[in-house]
Amino acid sequence: MPQLTSVTTARLGDHLPLLELFPDAQPLSWVRGGDGLVGWGIHASTTVRGPNRFCDARSWWHEELKKLAVTDSVHLTGTGPVLFTSFSFSPEEESVLVIPKVIVGKRADQSWITWFGEMPQPHLLDSFEHLEQPSYSWSNGTLSTDQWEERVAVAIHAIQSKTIDKVVLARDLNGVSAQEIDPRPILRNLAAEYPSTWCYSIAGLIGATPELLLRLNRAMVTSRVLAGTISKTGDDEKDLALAASLARSSKDLEEHEYAVRSVAESLAPFCSSTNVPDSPFVLHLANVMHLATDVTGAISEFPQHVDTFTILEKLHPSAAVCGTPTDAAAKVIEDLEGMPRGRYAGPVGWIDARGDGELGIALRCGQINKNHIRLFAGCGIVAGSNPQRELAESQAKFAPMLNALGNSH
Repeated sequence: MPQLTSVTTARLGDHLPLLELFPDAQPLSWVRGGDGLVGWGIHASTTVRGPNRFCDARSWWHEELKKLAVTDSVHLTGTGPVLFTSFSFSPEEESVLVIPKVIVGKRADQSWITWFGEMPQPHLLDSFEHLEQPSYSWSNGTLSTDQWEERVAVAIHAIQSKTIDKVVLARDLNGVSAQEIDPRPILRNLAAEYPSTWCYSIAGLIGATPELLLRLNRAMVTSRVLAGTISKTGDDEKDLALAASLARSSKDLEEHEYAVRSVAESLAPFCSSTNVPDSPFVLHLANVMHLATDVTGAISEFPQHVDTFTILEKLHPSAAVCGTPTDAAAKVIEDLEGMPRGRYAGPVGWIDARGDGELGIALRCGQINKNHIRLFAGCGIVAGSNPQRELAESQAKFAPMLNALGNSH
């Protein structure tokens, strides 16, 4: 019988800002409006790939859980051992799973700490030292702006020819710094500017997503669907008028409907009941507005036990990041984007020992590799799309990361 690793969860009396706690430049984060989970250190990690990656991830997580002796005096979703995960968009690329040595969580007026091993409760930093933001030089990614507009035009033609109904096309930007990039100040900047998004970091992928792919909490499932976007001007009166135009836009409503239907159909087999609002609301972020719908459901445990991995397998990729029909849209993406997405547009977040968790779609993000960062932005293309407007929308979607990096482009 192998010796078990002890895992302890205890309440914290104080509520330190989660994004101020990281002792090193390898943060694990899932934080929104000051609440969420952060972690550091690596107790165990692995990678998975292939068509069975969600099932393989569950198997690895469950095997790791068997090696742990858990003491949890808090008993909330997200207490005890937690798996931070960032799945690839495509099954052919690598997904990353990390179990941190230390996890700190906060929800409303409750906070807790989980740590692995026989050591005493870890001391928490009040804040890490101020870190200067490096400057960056920027270049086109896989395609120039002209080339990307041409690919969008090809996609529009495919839609008008009835080959597909909708496809999401992404583009990338490359940034290079003179020094290694530290994700911690980027996370803090994103959280300060976009408090209603989920600020995440895992294995170099960092961003602030407004789109919650899946929250599973004690047999209740929620998915926030975003599709349909318009840029803000900063003038409140003009932005209210733009929000109204977005809510009436037939192009954006069509794009949104595909995305909502995709999620609702994926959740339905697991639920005894679902709630899909008749019309979306307009979600206001710092630089853009989105059409948004919260789809909810009550999980039915029969004939099978349903956990986060079960739902992920059916939910990803949704029409919000791929298109409709899924397989045909994925083939168009493969043919037109010309780039590996990596973990951009894949599920990112955390899963606890009970199988509950929160995962968003990895949007408004960049992949850090030493002194290089690759940013991503995607747009939903439907019959009424226009290549120039889609390019402008993609530029607006780069803005959160560019601003958090202290750069304009």
